[in-house]
Amino acid sequence: MPLSDPPAAPLTLVVDEAGAGARLDVFLADRIVQRSRVELRRAIHEGGVAVNGHHCKPSYRVRVGQTVSIVLSPTPRKGSQPEDIPLDILYEDDALVVVNKPPGMVVHPSRGHWSGTLAAALAFHFEHLSNVGGPVRPGIVHRLDRDTSGVIVAAKTNRIHVALTAQFEQRQIEKEYLAIVAGQPDRDRDLIELPIGVHPYQREKMAIRALHPTARQARTFYEVQRRFPGFALVRVSPHTGRTHQIRLHLAHIGCPVLCDKLYGGRSRITRGELLGGHEDDDVVLDRQALHAQRLRLTHPETNLPLEFQAPLPADMSRVLTELERSG
Repeated sequence: MPLSDPPAAPLTLVVDEAGAGARLDVFLADRIVQRSRVELRRAIHEGGVAVNGHHCKPSYRVRVGQTVSIVLSPTPRKGSQPEDIPLDILYEDDALVVVNKPPGMVVHPSRGHWSGTLAAALAFHFEHLSNVGGPVRPGIVHRLDRDTSGVIVAAKTNRIHVALTAQFEQRQIEKEYLAIVAGQPDRDRDLIELPIGVHPYQREKMAIRALHPTARQARTFYEVQRRFPGFALVRVSPHTGRTHQIRLHLAHIGCPVLCDKLYGGRSRITRGELLGGHEDDDVVLDRQALHAQRLRLTHPETNLPLEFQAPLPADMSRVLTELERSG
């Protein structure tokens, strides 16, 4: 990272219609996924956040067109310790690196997951990474759930990190996922538009919630690629980036992602269960069947469009092979 890079770059966000009416701390938490809501609320209390140049309380409701600026101080926690973990690198230059994340890998350290993370692997393989997200999230611009595989981008400098964050915030980055779902969507393609907020009593889950302070607009387009008895392969393009958006929206229409324990009720499936009534206890899949297949962005330095694709992982490919044999 160049010596001229600041320890923590300021961010400027403009409130759009989707964010209008949200509490200031919720608005920031929804857009700066590298920090927790507690950290962002602390930044507000410490005077590191301004709305149109004025300091406000965390409960302040933002309005369309307002400019929210935030300066994040480094987090006091110990940084990610480099670990020699192999990475499937799809692309790399002096500004950024794109990785095909395997299923089961946590993106950055958190309670119960202090080692084996993508952040630790990045810290080992690359000498210079952005530190906008603090020492435990070197280079991390966005996230994928632990059991979701596929394309993820990391920044090597703070300037690139801020630019990529802006593209995500302004919804200029196109994301496409493949999901194997349990059940059959009623339509071949559809746009799901349902607000998402925190679950009323399960902390780890999100929920479809309208007219609630935590609810945010969420839009997910899906298109069925293949239909099988009791299952389907769907291509999913989230137009917004809410927590658990794809998983929750698909579960809401009665087609949860296969082996999504949180929203589908089961975390594994055997070959016998997959084929319907067969006595075969061979486990075919033991994680949610969701894969970030494609990511399209504009390179912050060249302004050229870049597109990255990650092949379907072996476990999801095996599920499709078994379903095709049964069909």
